[in-house]
Amino acid sequence: MIAVKRACAGPARLDRNFTRLRRVSGSEESQLEFAAMKVDVVFSPNEIRAEHLTGRAAVVFDVLRATTTIAAALCAGAAQIRVFGSLEDARFAHARFDGRSILAGEFRCLRAEGFDLGNSPGDFTSDRCAGATIFLATTNGTRAIVKSRAAERLFAAALVNASITAAKLASLDRDVTLVCSGTDGQVAPEDIIGAGAVLLKLLDARSRVDFVSDGPQSALDSFTKANAAGFVEPFRQTRGGRNIIAASLDADIDFAAQLDVCPVVAECDVQNLAIRAAT
Repeated sequence: MIAVKRACAGPARLDRNFTRLRRVSGSEESQLEFAAMKVDVVFSPNEIRAEHLTGRAAVVFDVLRATTTIAAALCAGAAQIRVFGSLEDARFAHARFDGRSILAGEFRCLRAEGFDLGNSPGDFTSDRCAGATIFLATTNGTRAIVKSRAAERLFAAALVNASITAAKLASLDRDVTLVCSGTDGQVAPEDIIGAGAVLLKLLDARSRVDFVSDGPQSALDSFTKANAAGFVEPFRQTRGGRNIIAASLDADIDFAAQLDVCPVVAECDVQNLAIRAAT
């Protein structure tokens, strides 16, 4: 287990035998007790085990594009986003819903036949979304959310809502698992970068975080490297990015490559898989 600390004042020493940060200022030393938050990163939904979810807060990332789209829709005033593991399930539930609604889903990056919208975050504008319930099914992201529903608390995050999501996690008395959705069963670098963005802000907000695998450090390193280069080009070079470019949806990459432009906490009710803006 790797212990990581961030001190808010003066040099700090981490006592590994006790969960505490010993902070030194001048000649005075004070000992303050802190609960350690254990954090792990799962690079694919196929790697999820019970211990990644039970009693923990899980955050799902599908930066290109589902969790970016979810954040965009909530920022645009959507009442809730109900997520599904298949287009058929979303279509079935939508047909039985009485109220203002949008049926959204994609197949091979493009809007699914008979659906109102696809999975492009820029299409989820306030004039379309305000007060609406959105029924959403995507190839990777919504399936990963469904697969993570055994968590105690469940969130959807991306670069666009990284900081506010990290602040919410920091306020919880829960260990955290960051779940990367991947692309077509393969690891997606953009999701790892998104996880690193949230993790970096979480380290700033919590006095002690314990990494329980090498995954969190890999996510931090990926974010740091991409942040230095700018996110757009690294995203374009990924499998997911190439798929989006092939579908002539380049603007979706530009949208997803923005930090903190959708300041909303997207929390999923694990009972009915409805995502709403949390306070």
